[in-house]
Amino acid sequence: MKKLVSLLLALAMVLALTACGGSGSLTVESGKLHMSTNAAFPPYEMVGSGGGFEGIDVEIAGLIAKKMGLELVVDDMGFTAALEAVQNGRSDIAMAGITITEERKPNMDFSDTYATGIQVIIVPEDSPIQTVDDLANAGLIGTQENTTGYIYCSDSPEEGGYGEEHVIAYEDGFVAVQALLSGKVDCVVIDNEPAKAYVAANPGLKILDTEFAVEDYAIGFKKGNTKLQEQVNKILKELKDDGSIQEIIDKYIQA
Repeated sequence: MKKLVSLLLALAMVLALTACGGSGSLTVESGKLHMSTNAAFPPYEMVGSGGGFEGIDVEIAGLIAKKMGLELVVDDMGFTAALEAVQNGRSDIAMAGITITEERKPNMDFSDTYATGIQVIIVPEDSPIQTVDDLANAGLIGTQENTTGYIYCSDSPEEGGYGEEHVIAYEDGFVAVQALLSGKVDCVVIDNEPAKAYVAANPGLKILDTEFAVEDYAIGFKKGNTKLQEQVNKILKELKDDGSIQEIIDKYIQA
C-alpha cells in the first residue's frame, strides 16, 4: 500500500509539472515559444492584410522557434505589457524593437543585438521644428510609452533630455501620430522605420533629416533564464553568419 501511495504521489507530481511546461522546460508552454510584442511597430511587427502577424521580428522569432523545434506563438499587447510579460515569465521572449538600457537591465536579460534602429522626429510639414536642437523649445513631444524615445526625451535637461512635463507617452506609435495630427503634441520621437510607415500613411507629416539617436535591438528574457538566453544567442549567431537575418531585414527595409 505504501508503495502504491508513493507511486501515485510521484505520478501526480509528474502530471503537475507537465501541465505547467515541466520544471526542465526552457519555455512557458511545452512545444511552443511565446513571443510578447506590440504589433504596431512596422516593419518589425505588425498585423498583415490577412490578419496574421508579420515583420522583421516575427520572422526572426519564427526561425529561432523552428531551430528549437518549437511553434512560435505571437502574443500581441501594449509595449509596456510586452516587457512585463517576459519579466514575469508569462512569455519566453520579448521582441518589439527593444533596446538594451541601464533602466531595463535590472528587470530583464537580453540577447546579443540583431538589428540597428534610428530614432527620428516626425513633425507637420509646416512645423518650426527643423532640427534636434529645436526640441528644446518645442511645446509637447509625443513618444511611445517606456521606449527609449520616451526615456531620452523625459530625462531632465541636465541629463540631456527635456523634462517629463514636456513629454506625453502613448500606448503605441500609431496613437502618438494621431495625437500629432490633432495638434495635441508638436512632434513625435520614434524609430525611423515605423516613422516612415506612419508618414507615408498620413499626408502633411515629414521626418526631419537629422537623427535623434542610433541604437541596437535585442531580444528580452526573464531575469536569470540563462539557458534560453544562451540557446537563442547561439541561434542568432547562426542566422547572422548564414545571412538569414540580413535577408529578412532587406525584405522589409530597402536601402
